[in-house]
Amino acid sequence: MMNDMSYNLPATDVAVLVIWGVIFLIFIVKLLQSIRLVPTKSAYIVERLGKYHKTLEAGFHALIPFIDRVAYIQDLKEETIDVPPQECFSMDEVNVEVDGVIYISVTDPVKASYGITDYRFAAMQLAQTTTRSVIGTLELDRTFEERDLISAKVVEVLDAAGEVWGIRVHRYEIKNITPPQTVRNAMEMQVNAERERRAILAESLGEKQSRINRSEGNMREMINISEGEKQRRINAAEGKAAEILALAQATSDSIVKVADVINQQGGQQALNMQLSEQYLKQMQGLSKENRKVILPANILDYQQWMTTIGLQTEAK
Repeated sequence: MMNDMSYNLPATDVAVLVIWGVIFLIFIVKLLQSIRLVPTKSAYIVERLGKYHKTLEAGFHALIPFIDRVAYIQDLKEETIDVPPQECFSMDEVNVEVDGVIYISVTDPVKASYGITDYRFAAMQLAQTTTRSVIGTLELDRTFEERDLISAKVVEVLDAAGEVWGIRVHRYEIKNITPPQTVRNAMEMQVNAERERRAILAESLGEKQSRINRSEGNMREMINISEGEKQRRINAAEGKAAEILALAQATSDSIVKVADVINQQGGQQALNMQLSEQYLKQMQGLSKENRKVILPANILDYQQWMTTIGLQTEAK
């Protein structure tokens, strides 16, 4: 009976049941959506009836279904934004291509949600325009040297705008500065020429130092040789002087001793006898060498010999 009644419900009642079922399902979905679990380093912007209501921080939160809704979800962690390559003209009218990367983070989720439509795109555009303006004040050679200047200027401009946008720019780094191919070829030639100049200069300085070292070595060698020769001569002279002095002293001592002996009794006769013996030995040696010797007329007269050589006076 009951089954027959269920199958015989009017079409209007079935439609009403379907509508209530859909409403109940929507209510369940909204109820589940009203329960929010906010992760760390995230912020949920809640609107009540289309107007900002509050900011949900990390943790569990329950909203009022159909009245409250999460309008924006902001990530508070530091993130990187690639700045695409762009063409810039330097002060000397050289076209270069520059790209970079921005490191930013959200400091005020409300301003980041309502202060600007897309703070990432805005930061990227502002970084590009600031880079173009800074490079326009620099010559091409300085653009490669003044990366820090360009980065600091971009960070300064982005920080001023970031106060309104609710973001903070930590740093901006230039990845590449690419000049035209012709300029790169000229720069490579310039670098090669500079490298060759430094190599030649280093080689010449090395050769100069080498010659200086050799000349100083030769000079010191000559000084050492001359000092050694000087010292040798001084030592030889001192040795010769000492030798002469010793001989003179010995001769003096011997003369004194001979004089003392002569003055003794029989000393003169002993001296005459010794001198006579030496004279005869010398005469014998001269005869062996075939030398001419003048002898007295009477060879057997010994007294005349002594008188001739002055060792004895003639008897009166």
